[in-house]
Amino acid sequence: MATGKLVASMLIMVALMFEGSRAMTLCDIDDKGLADCKPSVTQPNPVDPSPDCCEALKGADLACLCSYKNSMWLPSFGIDPMLALSLPPKCNLQMPPNC
Repeated sequence: MATGKLVASMLIMVALMFEGSRAMTLCDIDDKGLADCKPSVTQPNPVDPSPDCCEALKGADLACLCSYKNSMWLPSFGIDPMLALSLPPKCNLQMPPNC
C-alpha cells in the first residue's frame, strides 16, 4: 500500500512539473541543452554529441547526472542512462569519481 502511494505521488509530481512549467532543467541543463543532447542519448541510433550539446554539458552538475545512473526517471523521458553518462567524456569533460 505504501509503495502504491509513493508511485502515485511521484506521478502527480511529474504531471505537475510538466503542467506548471514550460521549461525543464535536469542537473543544471536547461531544456535547450536537453534537446541538443537528446539525439546522443536516445536509442536505437545515438549520434556523437554536437558542439551545442557539449556546451550545455560544460555547465551541468555532473555529480547530479551520476545520481540518475540507476534511476527510472531518465528512461521515462526516452533517455538511456548509460548513453547519458557517456556524453561528458565524449565532450572532453571529466566525470566525478565514483560515478
